[in-house]
Amino acid sequence: MPDVREALAAATQRLGDRTEAELLLLHVLQRPRSWLFAHAGDPLEMDVQTSYQKLLSRREAGEPVAYLVGHRGFWTLDLEVTSATLIPRPETELLVELALQRLPPGFSGRVADLGTGSGAIALAIAREHPRAQVIATDASATALAVARRNAQRHGIDNVSFVQGDWLAPLAGQRFELIVSNPPYIEAGDPHLARGDLRFEPASALASGRDGLDDIRRIVDGALGHLAPGGWLLFEHGWNQGEAARVLLRDAGYAEVFTAQDLEQRDRVSGGRCVRR
Repeated sequence: MPDVREALAAATQRLGDRTEAELLLLHVLQRPRSWLFAHAGDPLEMDVQTSYQKLLSRREAGEPVAYLVGHRGFWTLDLEVTSATLIPRPETELLVELALQRLPPGFSGRVADLGTGSGAIALAIAREHPRAQVIATDASATALAVARRNAQRHGIDNVSFVQGDWLAPLAGQRFELIVSNPPYIEAGDPHLARGDLRFEPASALASGRDGLDDIRRIVDGALGHLAPGGWLLFEHGWNQGEAARVLLRDAGYAEVFTAQDLEQRDRVSGGRCVRR
C-alpha cells in the first residue's frame, strides 16, 4: 500500500505537475495542504487510491483541475465552479483592480457585471464595496445558480442575479460602472480544441470570426446604461487592444485606454460615458 509521499511522486510523474497532483489528492482526502507535511508517510487506503486514480486519469484526459475539485480561488474568494461556468483566471483580477480604482471609498452606487458566470467579478467588487448595489447578468440559469451559491457561501448580500443576455435584463437602469469578461476568442481558433478549453462552455469562450462580436454588442449598448461619468471596462484577448479602443472611440466613449497584464499583454480596455 503506497504512502502519501509515494502516491504524490507517482502522480507528479504522470501529470508533470506537483501542484496539480497535490490538489487532487487533497480533494480526495478533504484535507488542507498543511496536512501533507505531517502525514507524508501515512498509507493511503484502497478507496482513497481508487478515487485518486480516477481523478488522475480524468486530468490526463485534459479535464481542468478546477472542475475536478469543484472550486477555484479568485481575488480573496474561493469559488465553486462547474462545467456550466468559465474557470476564473488570475489575469481577470486586473479587471477587478481597475474597477476598484474607479470607485471612491464608501461607494454606494450601482455596478453591473455582464456575463457573470461563477460570479467572480461581481462578488469580488461587492466584497470590497459592501454598500454598492451590484447586479450580475448571465444568459445561463445554471451558471447563475452557481453564482448565487457562491454569494451565499461567502455571505455577500449586495449582489442580485438576473437571467438574460448581456444588457437585456437591465432595461431602464443606469450604473456608475459596467464590467464584463465576455467571450473573445475567434470562433476558428485551434486553441478551442486543446487543453482545458475543450471542457469549458463554448458560449463563454468564442465570439464570431474575429472574437469581437459580443464586445461590439456590449460597447454599443452600455452607453445607454451608464450614468454620466460612468465607466465601461471589459477583458479581451492580447491582440485585441487596438480594436477595442477603436470600438470605444467610435461609439463615443471618452478617456479610452488599454491596460496590460503582468506579462505585458493587452488585457483590459475601457472608456467613460460623457453623455448627459
